[in-house]
Amino acid sequence: MKLKLIALSVALLAGGGAFAQGADTLAKVKASGVVTMGVRDSSGALSYTLGDGKYTGYHVEICERIVANLEKAAGRKLEVKYQPVTSQNRIPLVQNGTVDIECGSTTNNLARQKDVAFVDTTFVEEVRIAVKASSGITSVSQLNGKTVATTTGTTSVQTLRRNKRAAGVDFKEVFGKDHSDSFLLLESGRADAFVMDGSILAGNIATAKKPSDFKIVGEVLSVEPIAIMIRKDDPWFKRMADDTVKSMIKSGEMNKLWTKWFLQPIPPKNTKVGLALSVSTKAAWDNPNDKPMEEYVQK
Repeated sequence: MKLKLIALSVALLAGGGAFAQGADTLAKVKASGVVTMGVRDSSGALSYTLGDGKYTGYHVEICERIVANLEKAAGRKLEVKYQPVTSQNRIPLVQNGTVDIECGSTTNNLARQKDVAFVDTTFVEEVRIAVKASSGITSVSQLNGKTVATTTGTTSVQTLRRNKRAAGVDFKEVFGKDHSDSFLLLESGRADAFVMDGSILAGNIATAKKPSDFKIVGEVLSVEPIAIMIRKDDPWFKRMADDTVKSMIKSGEMNKLWTKWFLQPIPPKNTKVGLALSVSTKAAWDNPNDKPMEEYVQK
């Protein structure tokens, strides 16, 4: 038995490069036959629910490609379990092993890099403001005395407060438990604005009862790399996931996924998000990296 274990370790070292440190996820799924994907209920076209425990989206599809390569490395069929996560619990659930790979809308920043690792950036976001079309609000300065919604566990309101255009602007904060809840605060009139990633705002507006009642306005508050999240100190899995992303970019598959999720009608209502590929996202694809938002030029 000992000789078999030694042989297995040697084989994994040869194939993966860092078994002692980096094969935790591989060993975990190989033993259990299960991989758990963290997903979001309403993260725009990045990750959302179709109901009945089904999830889809741009980041969900990228994660499925990574999981397919994980399955090959494990040498066995893996059962994929979907674990809904929120902005508040997503990092703890990755840290404690409940979730193996988080496929939502998480900003890669220095603070989070202390607790988790990020796969190379697949989406660069612009934080914006959504309002009712009839509100008359067109800029950050007009939020003075207003109520602003955002989602618990996100960085959007802090980003707004730090923005130079918000100097002297006094507003009240209200928090939704998830993005759909935050959008409901705006929709129901309990908030005058919803501050969040532009793709999430666009996705929620596209699926609203009457999309024309809402619009995204004002200045870009910040530019943030959004990435798939995995456990820290798992270099084999990190390298494999990064290589999967690089391969998808090189083959043109990533561009096809962008067209599918942001430029074409998507389920369940067959509405179009209408988000063109940004210069910042294209730059991240041209030079794959896991740089935190602090290294991006702030608007």
